[in-house]
Amino acid sequence: MPVPGLRRASWASRSSVDDSPASGEDEVVEPDQGNVLSHIISQLRPGADLSRVVLPTFILEPRSMLERITKYVPHRCGPRPGIPKFPSVGRFANIQNSFMAHPETLLPMSTIDDPVERFVSVIKFYLSGWHIKPPGVKKPLNPILGETFTCYWDYPDNTRGYYVSEQTSHHPPKSSYFFMAPEHNIRIDGTLKPRSKFLGNSAASMMEGIAILRLLNRGEDKEKGERYILTQPNMYARGILFGKMKYELGDHSYVRCPENSLLADIEFKTKGYFSGTYNAIGGTIKNEKTGEVLYELSGLWNGEMHLKNVKTHHKEILFDATHAKHSKPIARPLDEQGERESQRLWLETVKAINARNHEAATDEKTKIEDRQRDEAAKRAVEGVEWHPRLFRAVEGGPGDRDEGEEDLDWIINADVDSHNPEVAKKQILAIAPIVKGQSAGTSADGDHLNNTVQRKDTQLGDVEEFVDAEENQ
Repeated sequence: MPVPGLRRASWASRSSVDDSPASGEDEVVEPDQGNVLSHIISQLRPGADLSRVVLPTFILEPRSMLERITKYVPHRCGPRPGIPKFPSVGRFANIQNSFMAHPETLLPMSTIDDPVERFVSVIKFYLSGWHIKPPGVKKPLNPILGETFTCYWDYPDNTRGYYVSEQTSHHPPKSSYFFMAPEHNIRIDGTLKPRSKFLGNSAASMMEGIAILRLLNRGEDKEKGERYILTQPNMYARGILFGKMKYELGDHSYVRCPENSLLADIEFKTKGYFSGTYNAIGGTIKNEKTGEVLYELSGLWNGEMHLKNVKTHHKEILFDATHAKHSKPIARPLDEQGERESQRLWLETVKAINARNHEAATDEKTKIEDRQRDEAAKRAVEGVEWHPRLFRAVEGGPGDRDEGEEDLDWIINADVDSHNPEVAKKQILAIAPIVKGQSAGTSADGDHLNNTVQRKDTQLGDVEEFVDAEENQ
């Protein structure tokens, strides 16, 4: 269960190490910032919900949130300068942890026998991705309802990790995702639920929701595995009206392993007016049952992070992000993607963004948003209730199959084998096309998966053929 009384949040990604400035003080003033000051002031009031407010183009980046969670860099789109003028802000400057970015921290976790050492390895993995972010203060495009994005990672040991995501709610926004590396017994389920607020000369993304990381070869529950519940810090964009624009991660995040009674309380420290530094972290790892503090955490989330054994006073580098290189995922070519997959859906908008054609970008973006409104109106007239295609509602409560996972809201609608990697890979590929050359209902080798069904498209009420999430046994 989530930690009582703790702010809950979800866990996801940001951008490339090559894009990362050394500190918050290295952020640049955006060229159009001063030109829109009066426009913003006319709309914003302290505490306002930014999803209802129009903000200038320089805070956006040319990719959807579903894509942003993985920190996927579209290599065919070229440089990423400006964005269309005054699009809705939605998830303002939403920077997340790239939880698949560093396989050297990801893949060994399930091989460690000692539960405390294993927990420390999860913390290392969790902290390793915060340095990855886009230049400046940016936010991704708001996904439309039912938008999907899939990709995969090829790891050095010739194994793969698979990612599937869908926008499962529009108001409030919820982005649900599933990740699995079958050969390494690692699975992650999460739902990102950001709330944006205007705070004067700053904006905040309050990160709600959770992610559940499972080590499937550990724990007493042989199906669910050993579970780690993760939240993430809030994000603050400073200087959005005047002064130098920069972002900070702030407040507390938590990693908890209920089965082993271990809890990490990690504070992302914001810089004070007269003291402190940017990008600092602090925290502890303790045994919840006994209250004993085992380790102290310190350092910079974009530099060296240290782990100190409280009993022995031994201090070591937990992770050094200064020169760390991340692993980039692979997405299918555009001509293999469906119309509601992120890269194809937003292609014309992104082209215009990268060309700095503000008018065309606004027009293309508006077309997509207007279509979403028209679809919602048609569903209302026809009495069609919308349901995600790839995710199902969590069945929580005592004794239910998703007990303890209620804060996910949605979970992948598939039974994936926890102990047989070959079967698991087939089941994952049956959820949706993920790898290059795969079409709906087939494996990467073109074999039919025999689980294609007729199901109502809840976007429009039309009937459409697509892959059932459950693999035939």
